[in-house]
Amino acid sequence: MKLAHINLVARDADALAAFYVNVLKCELLREPRMLSGEKVSKGNGIANCEIYTIWLKFPAIDRPFLEIHEHKIMHDRSQPRVNEPGLGHLSFQMEDIRVALSAIIQAGGSQIGEITDFGTEDKPYLIAYARDPEGNVLELEQTRNEPGR
Repeated sequence: MKLAHINLVARDADALAAFYVNVLKCELLREPRMLSGEKVSKGNGIANCEIYTIWLKFPAIDRPFLEIHEHKIMHDRSQPRVNEPGLGHLSFQMEDIRVALSAIIQAGGSQIGEITDFGTEDKPYLIAYARDPEGNVLELEQTRNEPGR
């Protein structure tokens, strides 16, 4: 068995996909499409289901991929918190955590907490938590020395 994909349900799939492409460097895996009909509804248990779906490839790997859905009919919920049961976060490794956080904030996301070093003086291991523009939690990791060190 292996992980096939990760799904995020979006209020605006195109805008959320643009965030992951422009800020976190994902790539379009296939053209967006609409899913509907008896098989879709039978499979997910939602009557008359219509889903706009976008598949994105994460940087440097082909699988698993990120699947973004926008349902025609959705139920709203508040922003997930880091300590709630269920999907906790998506984690990305990057060259410069500060540059990434700045890009996330400029693109409509937000920072959660502070950049924290879980490593040693010789081997820094920086992490930070953020939210994408729809409130999904992201963990950012930087394993090399900080720029300017």
